[in-house]
Amino acid sequence: MRRDQQGAVTFVAIGIVATAVLLTLGLARVGGVAVLEARAQAAADAAALAAAEELALGHGDAAARAAASAAARDNGAQFLHCICDPLGAEVEVEIPGHAVLAMPRVVRARARAEIDLTKSLSRETNDP
Repeated sequence: MRRDQQGAVTFVAIGIVATAVLLTLGLARVGGVAVLEARAQAAADAAALAAAEELALGHGDAAARAAASAAARDNGAQFLHCICDPLGAEVEVEIPGHAVLAMPRVVRARARAEIDLTKSLSRETNDP
């Protein structure tokens, strides 16, 4: 290699290393968002199941909302709202994430748990 080409190889090597670092950071960010979305969905699922259980036991909307809020909080999420009806509960939660381009990121998830009344009705009709 000629003496006047030694500096060019250094610049190429720096460019390759910088590109690899940027790609690694980008993949880490994508992976972090996927984990955050999974955590939010798990919290929404748990909150919906807790609310549906309270409704199935006949404890009413207020108890269902309180149970959903507690389940969301236990899973690291903030409870937003619950739509309760006699057949189930639909819950929405959110989890704050890391800022992306200086803007805060919030991940929201929604889940619905339904109450199966056919099993309770079949038990009542089968009792002697």
